Amino acid sequence: MDFRPTIGLETHVQLATATKLFCGCANRFGDPPNSLVCPICTGQPGVLPVLNERALRLGVRAALALGADVATRTKFDRKHYFYPDLPKGFQISQYDLPFARGGGIDTAGGRVRLHRIHLEEDAGKAIHDRGDGTLVDLNRAGVPLLEIVTEPDLHDPAYAYEYLVSLKERLRFAGVSECDMEKGSLRCDVNVSVHPAGEPGFGTRVEVKNLNSFAMVRRALEHEIERQSRAIERGERIVQETRTWRDADGRTEPLRSKEEAHDYRYFPEPDLPPLEIARAWVGEVGRELPEAPDARRERYRALGLHAEEVATLTADRALGDYFERVAAASGDPKAAAVWVSQDVSRLLNARDGSIADFPVAAEKLASVIALVRSERASTSAARQVLEAMARDSTKGAEDWLRELGLEQVSDTAAIEDACRQVMAEQERAVAEFRAGKEKAIGSLVGAVMKKTGGRANPSLVQETLRRLLRA
Repeated sequence: MDFRPTIGLETHVQLATATKLFCGCANRFGDPPNSLVCPICTGQPGVLPVLNERALRLGVRAALALGADVATRTKFDRKHYFYPDLPKGFQISQYDLPFARGGGIDTAGGRVRLHRIHLEEDAGKAIHDRGDGTLVDLNRAGVPLLEIVTEPDLHDPAYAYEYLVSLKERLRFAGVSECDMEKGSLRCDVNVSVHPAGEPGFGTRVEVKNLNSFAMVRRALEHEIERQSRAIERGERIVQETRTWRDADGRTEPLRSKEEAHDYRYFPEPDLPPLEIARAWVGEVGRELPEAPDARRERYRALGLHAEEVATLTADRALGDYFERVAAASGDPKAAAVWVSQDVSRLLNARDGSIADFPVAAEKLASVIALVRSERASTSAARQVLEAMARDSTKGAEDWLRELGLEQVSDTAAIEDACRQVMAEQERAVAEFRAGKEKAIGSLVGAVMKKTGGRANPSLVQETLRRLLRA
């Protein structure tokens, strides 16, 4: 029997604010456990929450970047459940009036529509893998969280993966979140069901949690689709439940029975008034949005950049911004693309850093490009200059070129002398070239470059060799 899977995704994104959603505690990763807490985020009696305006602003930026419609009126609700990492005994979330609906992301498998986007506070972190009990860290409690829920438009784990990659890219470009799954600033739960192909409706939905990477999401979906399909074939009934993914074992296992919305006893948050969101304010936020990644890719293609360069320069908005500055300063976008996507990226990978920490300013890299364009340095020498500048950026490209003794030799007499010496030393290569083997000139050029310490102008070397060989 053939089965059709149906997949829905719930993505939780921590917003890049300085403080938490309803208090002044720092929103920061990596501090000692329970050090970023106060009476508000730990739910002490008598305290009152105050909405972080920056969190709402970033939420609206995210909604606009995803093509969603921002509501003119929204409110917060209390979602009740009891768990050690939820000190208040309820979570301030949004139920029937989320601040945004609609929008979507196109994948190769079709458009994935968004059902809703709402704002809520994160829970703390419970650490269960201790032999002496469960530990709770409340540093995360109260951090502003965006929940993005799709319509059940996905039917293939590969397209779910593609959707998540695109979602992360858009949110990072919009500057609303780091979307770092290792730090927990992006988390994803999946809902999946299967039913016989060709039949209307949906199967019984199962939620899967504990998914720490997009690849893990894809593996969990593949497993769960197979598990449910085989169970139905055996005549078993699929139970609506929440399951956890065990990546080491490559399988899901039951976690708890699935709660329905009424189990949470939602009601309007009494300590926060409803929000009226002005259209003019939404327009102001929209004008803050940077260029979308798809638009940037299209513009880079129009510049004549290679596909690999486009992919590298749009994978990280900050790296693309740096390229833009280098291109403007050098006046040569194609050369700038090569240097940033290859040489700068290589240096960043070697130091395991980001472009924000790269010591060579865009204008200084443009001066390195100028050395090659003016034929004062070969590409190889210019790379050495860039590497030196990455170690000590207090000196400019010209200073390092002189200090390293890499200034390109374009003296025709000196180059001709070196060419004649090499021709005398490599009679076989000379004979092969004169016999019609064009590739033989490569070894001759390499020998001249070696003899001149890599400083000879390579185009002038080749031109001189060809003239002498044909004499």
